[in-house]
Amino acid sequence: MALAIAQAVKGMGRTHPNPAVGAVIVKGGRVIASGYHAKLGGPHAEAVALLNAGSGAKGATLYSTLEPCNHHGRTPPCSDAIIAAGVKRVVYASSDPNPLVNGKGVRRLRSAGIEVAAHVLRDAADSLNQPFLKAMKTGLPWVTAKAAITLDGKLATSTGKSKWISSEASRKIAHQLRDMVDVVVVGSSTVIADDPQLTTRLEKKGTRNPIRLVLDPSLRTSPKSKLYDTKSARTIVATLEPAESRAAGTLAKRGVEVWSMPGSKGSLDLQALLRRLVKEGALHVLVEGGAAVHQSFLEADLVDEVVLFVAPKLFGHSGLTWSGALGVQDPAKALQFKTIDAVSVGGDLMITARRA
Repeated sequence: MALAIAQAVKGMGRTHPNPAVGAVIVKGGRVIASGYHAKLGGPHAEAVALLNAGSGAKGATLYSTLEPCNHHGRTPPCSDAIIAAGVKRVVYASSDPNPLVNGKGVRRLRSAGIEVAAHVLRDAADSLNQPFLKAMKTGLPWVTAKAAITLDGKLATSTGKSKWISSEASRKIAHQLRDMVDVVVVGSSTVIADDPQLTTRLEKKGTRNPIRLVLDPSLRTSPKSKLYDTKSARTIVATLEPAESRAAGTLAKRGVEVWSMPGSKGSLDLQALLRRLVKEGALHVLVEGGAAVHQSFLEADLVDEVVLFVAPKLFGHSGLTWSGALGVQDPAKALQFKTIDAVSVGGDLMITARRA
């Protein structure tokens, strides 16, 4: 199963709204084939492994990181392929909360006389597909808040300057994060101050640019901003303004999608926005700031994970705190994180913390 999980990792960030899945086929005490779900619409991991195994799959054990499906979607049911191949035993890690799948594939396999074992290395397999699992259960995407900060938690100096707080190695990992997510989010203030591209700039082949989403309630960003060059990536502006306004029309001419969203008092309804993204098949959202945007997501309890690149620098009290003005007065009421991990990256400390 550990080998199957390693296969699944190869498809992470490429299969949404489907989960990343890996499969391994074992016979006579040795691995004879493996496979993974490489992209949306492509064959599932089990089908790839079975194809690679050929006739050798008869009488073998198939390990899959996810419960095999039993319905017709973009591809045929994996359960049918497993039965047709003559597999003797199936071992899977994660249950599939999709109501089209949940338990049906297992029942189909068992009815065909195939032995099935469940939930082997389940936690490890679940961790690969948190966006998929959360979306299926709640209708909301997995939200990662990312920031490069100083030791005293500052996102920028008192003058708003932030280039560069983190090391080159940290910035490379930040680009790897963009390569793995579906959407990267910034606020209008960040666009106006930094004019970012929000693209994935990595040397390796096969990288992609996520959807770029700007939170701009009053449409105050310039249509000439770099990220409104839609040749490199799909770009969306979420606003309170009507889609037929003059500013919206100017953006639309550049190929930018203008989403008129509900909200109040000059703020967007972030939950409604996230639910719309899930309907578009976007399951993992990377919030890159600035401070007001981070604050709004944290206050709305929409952040699942925080990734901080902490540089060994100090800006002092006048610097801009990355989480904004949360206004916590009682330490007992602070936002709590359940798990935390830290690794050294190019002289910085990369901290990953999850709410649950």
